[in-house]
Amino acid sequence: MTKTLNVGMVGYGFMARAHSNAWVKAPHFFDTGYKPVLKAVAARNTGKATAFAQQWGYEAVESDWRRLVERPDIDAIDICVPNDLHAEIAIAAAKAGKMVLCEKPLARTEAEALPMVEAVEAAGVPNMVWYNYRRVPAVTLVKRMIDQGLLGHIYHYRAKFLQDWTISPDVPQGGAATWRLDVEAAGSGVTGDLLAHCLDTAIWLNGSIASLTAMTETFVKERKDAVTGAMRPVGIDDASAVLTRFANGSLGTFESTRYARGHKAAYTLEINGENGSLAWDLHDLNRVSWFDHRTPGQLRGWTSILVTDGEHPYLGKWWVPGLIIGYEHSFVHQVADFLDGLASGKPAAPTFRDALETTRVCDAIIASGKSGAWVDLGAAG
Repeated sequence: MTKTLNVGMVGYGFMARAHSNAWVKAPHFFDTGYKPVLKAVAARNTGKATAFAQQWGYEAVESDWRRLVERPDIDAIDICVPNDLHAEIAIAAAKAGKMVLCEKPLARTEAEALPMVEAVEAAGVPNMVWYNYRRVPAVTLVKRMIDQGLLGHIYHYRAKFLQDWTISPDVPQGGAATWRLDVEAAGSGVTGDLLAHCLDTAIWLNGSIASLTAMTETFVKERKDAVTGAMRPVGIDDASAVLTRFANGSLGTFESTRYARGHKAAYTLEINGENGSLAWDLHDLNRVSWFDHRTPGQLRGWTSILVTDGEHPYLGKWWVPGLIIGYEHSFVHQVADFLDGLASGKPAAPTFRDALETTRVCDAIIASGKSGAWVDLGAAG
């Protein structure tokens, strides 16, 4: 018998749209035993929240997230607001016995994130963080190939996430549209916004990071406040470059920036092992590049795997082989896995506890960027 899951959304922006679409689409393609219902959305701007609710089919609008959390007809709280609001909402939701799903990063710092982890674990409520790139089928296939031992011993992991939208000094900081440039709201810049995705995927694929050193830079030192109009110092990192040593002995390099002219969302990763290499590119997200050194020499070369067959992760629930899917489907897969976890009792990853590790690494990157020193994360072994 299908159970109803009433969803309360906090926020109405880009991520709230992606999540709402996922809640609606998942039960149409995946048999999870649950039917999500878009019950209510909460936001301070009730005009925009009302328009959002009408567009996506939410039944009600609240002007205060606290009232949403207090409602007895809400089962799950989905947090899609700036990073500085995550902790208070998540902790209150957990104490109210609600399931909690939180947009990434979990919080601005590890110190802020840890009480969130403790709250959901003390309450015993299902929880998850929206690191969606794990659930791009091609990336999930990479995980499967690594776990099957096809690469053998892993030597290198490299990833980058490049954008170019903040190069102009006229872009303001703060406010609804550019809060990611405000250190008080975001906590960090590209490290917590872009590199966090790379780190979560890397830890999932290749294990914990034992130590690192980083360079960070803020290229535009002052920006206008979008709310007050006053010029203020910029406190976020515009770019970061990181060297890591993983607990399995492999070496990692990571780069993120919003100053790579011509790149809008260039997320790529490559993994090199003793038997072969794997690579993936967000701009061609349905393909995995695979080099198998065990192939006879005259036939040896990079192979492009089109990830659309029914035996590939998640694809058996979609279209016929050869037809591709997109970015939005990664969120649908995350909802499907979350609902499956409710039915099976096996939590869908990354949980708050899982995501805490990524936040810890982000903290280490910011600290190393300031000191220039290597940071030991105690993950070796």
